[in-house]
Amino acid sequence: MMPKERLISVDAFRGLTIASMILVNNPASWSFVFPPLRHAEWHGWTPTDLVFPFFLFIVGISLALSFSRRKEEGRSVSSLYGKVIQRSATIFAIGLFLHLFPRFHFSTMRIPGVLQRIAVCFLFGALIYLNTKVKSRIALSVSFLVGFWALMTFVPVPGYGPGVLDYKGNLCGYIDTKLLAGHIYKPEFDPEGILSTLPAIVTVLLGTLAGDWLRSKRAVFGKMLGIFFAGIILTAAGLLLHPYFPINKQLWTSTFVIFTAGAALIVFGVCYILIESLSVKKWAYPFLVLGTNAIAVFAGSTLMVKILLLIKIPDAGKTVSPITYLYKHVLSPAAGPYLGSLIYPLLLIALWVLIILPLYKRKIFIKI
Repeated sequence: MMPKERLISVDAFRGLTIASMILVNNPASWSFVFPPLRHAEWHGWTPTDLVFPFFLFIVGISLALSFSRRKEEGRSVSSLYGKVIQRSATIFAIGLFLHLFPRFHFSTMRIPGVLQRIAVCFLFGALIYLNTKVKSRIALSVSFLVGFWALMTFVPVPGYGPGVLDYKGNLCGYIDTKLLAGHIYKPEFDPEGILSTLPAIVTVLLGTLAGDWLRSKRAVFGKMLGIFFAGIILTAAGLLLHPYFPINKQLWTSTFVIFTAGAALIVFGVCYILIESLSVKKWAYPFLVLGTNAIAVFAGSTLMVKILLLIKIPDAGKTVSPITYLYKHVLSPAAGPYLGSLIYPLLLIALWVLIILPLYKRKIFIKI
């Protein structure tokens, strides 16, 4: 059995992912973003496309570590349901609030979103974890991925037919426009839509399998080998299947799930060996600070940026936000347009490390 202390490598990986979210979501200028920090336009992937599935994967690891420990302490499965539902509803509500702020236009409110998907995937991932064994979760994961592939391949979309995986005409977009019309990211599609949430749940389930592996009685070296082996196999499988069912973040295709789960295992494996095996921890300190209050950091940084965009200051006969002013008059002149645009989110990350640091030092973890 794992000790009751937090696994530092899990917090570090979560913090690294949250920092990456802030980095890719907040350039000072969207006109000047390095290509690796942009999402793939449609099929394929960039490093930016790994960030969201990494967070869902770590959600799975965390819930496995947390709930298995609670069950060992004598908590019944039914007693944990309320906590699961409450946390999921809270995260979903925070996501809706961040979208609505500051104007609160409910008539055009986007219902899906990043936090909303995290909430739904956590809900179903946790309920499945609490009621199944490892083999059943593997079987369900395979069934969900194959089922999603079959739906996307064989179910016809009116006016387009079956098997369309383009931006227009795919089944995910069709379902969203019918069930969530007027409340999605774009008129014809939402990257966090209804149907694509099904394979996203699998990302969490694969994370729970990794969490169970970490809680096993194997030696650290054996766990490390298993993590890297599984990571390489899944990454390779996703790439090999890409020509037949493309890796696509916006559709969250089955190959995207397989590929990103493998990549998450490899990156987490590096964190695990450095921290748990070699005790090389100093590099991870800022990520530990962010990772122990991850949702609070994500929500707080998003709200901060929205507030900054509301503030207007005079500049050459017009008004601009403080972010634009800083970029135009300080960051871009000093570092160039691309690097200057990158420096701003790095400063934002550093600021949030400082904001959360007092909580981390006092071991205060905001429970959501």
